[in-house]
Amino acid sequence: MFTLPNLPYAYNALEPYIDEMTMKIHHDKHHQAYLDKFNTALEKYPDFYKKPVEQILAKLDSVLEDVRTAVKNHGGGHYHHSLFWEMMSPKGGGKPIGKLAEAIDKEFGSFEVFKEQFTKEAAGHFASGWTWLVKDGKGKLSILSTPNQDSPISSGLMPIIGIDTWEHAYYLKYQNRRPEYVEAWWNVANWEKADEYYSSK
Repeated sequence: MFTLPNLPYAYNALEPYIDEMTMKIHHDKHHQAYLDKFNTALEKYPDFYKKPVEQILAKLDSVLEDVRTAVKNHGGGHYHHSLFWEMMSPKGGGKPIGKLAEAIDKEFGSFEVFKEQFTKEAAGHFASGWTWLVKDGKGKLSILSTPNQDSPISSGLMPIIGIDTWEHAYYLKYQNRRPEYVEAWWNVANWEKADEYYSSK
């Protein structure tokens, strides 16, 4: 069965941008709930436990219809949150590095233009979901918002870095001020990890 990954840092390590209580509830409660329901959905088809979650989400059509929606929702929640913890760092912030920095400059003109577009997309994304920087099979970058726990990987796109825009990700500290949360998140964005994702997959 799939298991909950540990946070790669302490609950309070992203303070003051992401508060300790939000991280505890987000990781220990919300992520755990997605994981539990994902594992439950696969109980009838235990062979799926042997596959990486990203492989399951990339081939949702291979999941039997009676559990496909649950796998998309809860498997997506597990996968996205596992990425999200890694996409943030106490040593984050600043600007992209390496090949990713070059690709952002090529696609968007500059990091500043990319940041402005990404911020606008994340702050204005309707209802619950995620905003991502993704790349396609040819390495082309784009900004994408997905509803709920729908995954870019199900459309053949690789997440490079992303922000959770569900209210549970920010409401304890920022209440309804999502744009303020998005601005704060740039201070913990893990560009080292994002460059790894861009360069290695």
